[in-house]
Amino acid sequence: MAGNAQCLFCRIASGEIPAKKVHEDADVVAFHDINPQAPTHVLVIPRKHIPMLNDLTDADAATIGTTIVRASEIARELRLHEDGYRLVVNNGEGAGQTVFHIHVHVLGGRGFRWPPG
Repeated sequence: MAGNAQCLFCRIASGEIPAKKVHEDADVVAFHDINPQAPTHVLVIPRKHIPMLNDLTDADAATIGTTIVRASEIARELRLHEDGYRLVVNNGEGAGQTVFHIHVHVLGGRGFRWPPG
């Protein structure tokens, strides 16, 4: 898969940078976030380097579909499906994206009711 030598997540996917991985296959890599925002916080990334949602084309539909399916499978494996979980994709700096390689946050282990309170 295409990678970017300067991209942190591409370097994690290639094994150059260690991470606490929970899943790895030919299409995606999933690992625990180093700054978790919930008791369980896993990032699921496609191996293909796509910086952000704005860069998607029709040719990326299978890649993104597989990434979401794997996120759902990982949530079940981590037993998050019993109480519910959240999938989040940030797009752009203003939305909180800090690594410009599309990734899905799998968040669980606490409530996420909206509106809060």
